[in-house]
Amino acid sequence: MLIPHQMLEAETLTRLLEDFVTREGTDNGDDTPLATRVERARQALEKGQAVIVFDPDSQQCQLALREEVPREWLED
Repeated sequence: MLIPHQMLEAETLTRLLEDFVTREGTDNGDDTPLATRVERARQALEKGQAVIVFDPDSQQCQLALREEVPREWLED
């Protein structure tokens, strides 16, 4: 299930983005400041390059590249 980022409160979205960009395996040795990484993720959402995916079974949200989610999810 996709969650439109515009529906989230600003603080909730920021925390979600911070969680995503600080997960193990997402930094790849990158020393870019947290605020910069969060802003890049936010811009990807705003440009439609990334989407927020909610898994009702695990009750977790993930960020995914738009091109990586099933096409039928984008049509709903």
